Amino acid sequence: MKLPLVQNKTVLITGCSTGIGASAARMLQERGWTVIPTARKEADLKRLRDEAFDPIEMDMADADSVARGAAQVLDRTGGQLGALVNNAGFGQSGALEDVKREHLLYQFEVNVFGLQDLTNRIVPVMRKQGYGRIVHISSVVGRISLPFLGCYSASKFALEALADAQRIELRDSGIGVILVEPGPIITEFRRTAAKRAEETLDLKESGKSQFYVEQIQKRLDQQKKPNLINRRPEDVALKIVRALESSRPKRRYAITIPAHLGAFMRRVAPDALVDFVLSRKVQSG
Repeated sequence: MKLPLVQNKTVLITGCSTGIGASAARMLQERGWTVIPTARKEADLKRLRDEAFDPIEMDMADADSVARGAAQVLDRTGGQLGALVNNAGFGQSGALEDVKREHLLYQFEVNVFGLQDLTNRIVPVMRKQGYGRIVHISSVVGRISLPFLGCYSASKFALEALADAQRIELRDSGIGVILVEPGPIITEFRRTAAKRAEETLDLKESGKSQFYVEQIQKRLDQQKKPNLINRRPEDVALKIVRALESSRPKRRYAITIPAHLGAFMRRVAPDALVDFVLSRKVQSG
């Protein structure tokens, strides 16, 4: 799809405490973009300030925080914004039967409702400009749902649906809606998900208690290194740069071999084969 180039190189990036968001902020700043990063915690905001950023506090699960943050951004930029990178998110793990309603709701508040709320606050600005890029950081699990990550997968499936619809709705506006779909990336995501599982799952009463304990400890102990399967957050940041700076960005950018394989399997493989492969994956841990 051909889009007008971004003239005002200002970008709001959510979830910049570590990982993909922090890497994208640094890379875009080096390329001459004015980057406005967000984070929830004061320690993360301070770290961003120490890196010469001027961050904004934003909690995607808090509607008032999203509204306040969006207003601060537009006030700072004089009512203009070239791009929005929706990166903030987390993964609620656990068998669906063990995920309480409140935790399912919180997953969607952060990964879906808050994200779309922020996007809708920025769209009128971009429409008035006649250009803009909206990049959603989705996941391979937005194309193929993983057992014990069903809650997280559902939030990414929802994000993919929203992005596909809004891309067409904005077709003649000069605004691009682009999905970036990473597979395994070496960030704190797995450890954060493991810690949240410890806090939210009933490790005593669940019939899967032993499995949870083993998997949580495994993820807390893992020290992954870049290879053909696991990539660095900088690899995702490079795709974000392409999505923002290309005159013909793709609608989707898959990153890592598992992400490409997952998308391919969902397109061509029968459900029985997908179930078999994922069942074997669960059994192997």
